[in-house]
Amino acid sequence: MAEFAAKGESPEILFWVGCAGSFDDRYKRVTRAFASILNSLDVKFAVLGTEETCTGDPARRAGNEFLFQMQAMNNIQVLNGYGIKKIVTACPHCFNTLKNEYPELGGNYEVIHHSTFLQQLIDSGRLKFEGGAYKGKKITYHDSCFLGRANDVYEAPRALLIALDADLIEMKRSRKTGLCCGAGGGQMFKEPENGKKDINVERTEEALETGASTIAVGCPFCMTMMSDGVKNKEREQDVKVKDIAELIAEAKGLS
Repeated sequence: MAEFAAKGESPEILFWVGCAGSFDDRYKRVTRAFASILNSLDVKFAVLGTEETCTGDPARRAGNEFLFQMQAMNNIQVLNGYGIKKIVTACPHCFNTLKNEYPELGGNYEVIHHSTFLQQLIDSGRLKFEGGAYKGKKITYHDSCFLGRANDVYEAPRALLIALDADLIEMKRSRKTGLCCGAGGGQMFKEPENGKKDINVERTEEALETGASTIAVGCPFCMTMMSDGVKNKEREQDVKVKDIAELIAEAKGLS
């Protein structure tokens, strides 16, 4: 973004990479997949790079309001300094925080989840691809709580899977009745409380019951929890957990 500003230019979108997209080895592949799609379509985008810090979402969910506001104010100062208007992110947690919680602190932006942005590219005719490797393959989609129930984004991810010519099979609990993977509210960073079964294992069992060979997600937290669930069931050889951007990148031959 600093390079754009130095040339007096503005990007079409700011891609908010997020902590997972920057540092988690598995989710870095999602960042690269999404960036490769944007580059292939000549979408003019920028990232903040080292100027981007955590949105503060995990701190607020875990109860540290002071740290949240400190992180948020720092980010808002940077974003407003660049005159950012439109942000796209592959993380529902970042999406929810930037969209719904930053305005009260002076950060007002159009914030879009990457699944919605990719659907918009398809609808406008900019993004075109054949189903390829996923044509007729069974895929089930796991709704992220922060994308689905918190923000009513249900159709965009499914529209992308249908565009892949995949056989979309819904789990018995989906959309508004979808079961959380267990990562929200700071749970990603701690051991689960005592109980009969870890929630991500229960959710993975529901996904495996569909007979799908791919579990599609649109969230780094869900990616980790569902991948761990698949490993727990010793099914990682025949069932893959992939982000929607990865599926499209593969269909376009970009990965």
